[in-house]
Amino acid sequence: MSECATSLSHREASYHAQVQRDLPRNFAANLAHGLMGMTGFYLLAAPTFVPAYIYLLSGSKMAVGLALGAQFIGMAMSSIWSATLIEHRDRVLRVVHTVGWLMRLQILSLAISAFVLSGQGALIAACIFLALFGFFGGMQGVAFNFLMSKVIPTTQRGRLTGLRNFLGGLTASGVAYLGGEYLVGSNAFGNGYGSTFMLAFILTSIGISALTFVREPQSLSVRAQPSRLTERLADIPAILRTHPNYRRFFFARALGALGTTAVPFYILYVGKYLELSGANLGYFSLAFLLSQTVSNLVWGRIGDARGFRLVFLLSVGLWAGAILLLLVGSSMPAFLLAFCGLGAGFSGYQVAAQNLVLEFGEPHELPMLIAVSDTASHLMMAVGPLLGGLIATQLDYGHIFWLALVFKLAAVAMVWRVIEPRKTLRRT
Repeated sequence: MSECATSLSHREASYHAQVQRDLPRNFAANLAHGLMGMTGFYLLAAPTFVPAYIYLLSGSKMAVGLALGAQFIGMAMSSIWSATLIEHRDRVLRVVHTVGWLMRLQILSLAISAFVLSGQGALIAACIFLALFGFFGGMQGVAFNFLMSKVIPTTQRGRLTGLRNFLGGLTASGVAYLGGEYLVGSNAFGNGYGSTFMLAFILTSIGISALTFVREPQSLSVRAQPSRLTERLADIPAILRTHPNYRRFFFARALGALGTTAVPFYILYVGKYLELSGANLGYFSLAFLLSQTVSNLVWGRIGDARGFRLVFLLSVGLWAGAILLLLVGSSMPAFLLAFCGLGAGFSGYQVAAQNLVLEFGEPHELPMLIAVSDTASHLMMAVGPLLGGLIATQLDYGHIFWLALVFKLAAVAMVWRVIEPRKTLRRT
């Protein structure tokens, strides 16, 4: 064996030894981050508070689509740039912290704008802060997922994701119910929505602080820093061409994301049959988030044991079934059951999308593989609400839901062709 090969083998052994040595600490830090950080983010991600707030300000279905679309356009704009910021670095934890705090600053600004502005001013501010929240969120998504790929072994990621989302979702379910019942319902501190967003800021700030305790190993290999972003953008066609299995996942995830067309309109559709009171917002938020919470443990266990390809197939199928129930339902019990299915299906899709991408390619390729799939997903999730808003304005919610079903079935068909990565590549 050559001296170079011996040196590389020694560095790999030291790297994996450090990962195993620091695993309990890193697992606990990520879990604490999830408990508080995910709680706050769930309050913004649930298809209840933000769509209802935007609709209250504007009275326009199109404005709901524009506001949610602005958030995902921001995410799409920053993902690949984020990859170029980290793929040449030996360690990325500092980047995760920086963009994480910038992301939380937008939640704080959204809360303050709800308190001090009204009408069109509040609507414009909300769109701006949601777009910036998405921009920094896109950056954090790439950096955080790459960090997790370094400190958590493949066969432990499903357990971590499931537990993290379970604990965060369990807390978020209670917080969402209380937020709807007591903050929005009683218009706490003069603005119930502003109070809910402020609570989200406090919780997410506690969560990001937990990542301070993560011990990150130095990367075994990194890419040379490109002189221009356009150099890496030009590499994208080659990445898709030379990684056929990843390419199928890329298109499946994009189609699944386009299926989110209907997400902002779930609660507005229910409003055709039931009053969207603070209490009812709390009930539906609780159903959506609690189902996310409980199902995360199941999705994580399936992912670790059988792979995240199966999680993708099962969760997107469940998501589609829940939309059908929403279409045929007209009562509170039926809608609550549908929201449970929507929450469980959506959470499984997110777990699969986040973890499956980490099993393609080589370690030094991961930042760009994550960023490319994130960008496609975010673009589709930006187009979706805009398309949904247009359809809802010109036609009705039923057309949006049927279109979303078509996209979900197409995603299932595409991921069916993905070869389980663990059969072709064994990674730690």
